[in-house]
Amino acid sequence: MTPSETKSIVTLSLLAAFVDGEKHERERAEIKRIAEGLSQADGVNLPTLYQDVLMKRVSLASVAGELKSPESRQLAYEMAVCVCDADGTQSEAERLFLTDVRTSLGLDASAAGFSQQAEDIAAAVPGVAPAGAAGAISASGTAVATATGSAPTATPDTAELDKSILNAAILNGALELLPETLSTMAIIPLQMKLVYRIGQSYGYQLDSGHVKDFLATVGVGLTSQYLEQAGRKLLGGLLGKVGGGLLRGLGNQAVSSGMSFASTYALGHVAKRYYAGGRTLSTQMLKEAFSGVVKEGQGLQAQYLPAIQEKARTLDAGKVLSLVRGA
Repeated sequence: MTPSETKSIVTLSLLAAFVDGEKHERERAEIKRIAEGLSQADGVNLPTLYQDVLMKRVSLASVAGELKSPESRQLAYEMAVCVCDADGTQSEAERLFLTDVRTSLGLDASAAGFSQQAEDIAAAVPGVAPAGAAGAISASGTAVATATGSAPTATPDTAELDKSILNAAILNGALELLPETLSTMAIIPLQMKLVYRIGQSYGYQLDSGHVKDFLATVGVGLTSQYLEQAGRKLLGGLLGKVGGGLLRGLGNQAVSSGMSFASTYALGHVAKRYYAGGRTLSTQMLKEAFSGVVKEGQGLQAQYLPAIQEKARTLDAGKVLSLVRGA
């Protein structure tokens, strides 16, 4: 792809991120941080793009006009779909936006099929108690007590939990190495399921809203995390590649910083600490704990890189949905 096409794909992704107008201020701040952090390659000034999108200085028509090849148009659409689905299934505004994207890019009906696949993955989050049944994290950062109680009601095998956290981190690290956009899309639902299972192991019946709030509280925005993961792959030249692209990705750590391994590892261990302690950690304590364990995970990533690479070689991107459902 040309630098102009890369810029247009990123711009379309940012347009998708803000199309429903419901992003929390902390998520907007995270998206801005990601834009600044990814402004290293191909002369793409992402902070400027971020401002252009927020100020409505760019249009869908102008972005579409820069995408010349069928491959770049398809990839741009796929990334827009995944951005819309990163924080849950699509809103009405997002569905209308994606319909306009398909029309503007001249894509055929098969593109709608990709959107449905992404919707299925987004919907494959913990299908547990109705939203609101499990409590949330208050403005002060302390967990709100609910009928489930404020203390753990079960004592799980911590060694088994540690093993499941490591396996989840290896799997998500491997997914980040795959070239398909849907493989990146699967990382967030898998992280949410990990947090849900850990809470459940301590006797807490959680809903997806609580799990999302937990991720946001520790500093993991859903849309911003997807943009970060996909941005690393796009600017590293992996997204959209087939065959040799995967093999190059397995040997080239410039393509993937291993952040999916580290963030999943940290989410698992901080969730274990949180639910084992009766959900009493403050927002600040959660953020500090997450930041510290992310660094620990980054240090461990090199040790587990062979396992991550081997896992990537065995994954079938065509079965991503079944992988998420079976997690």
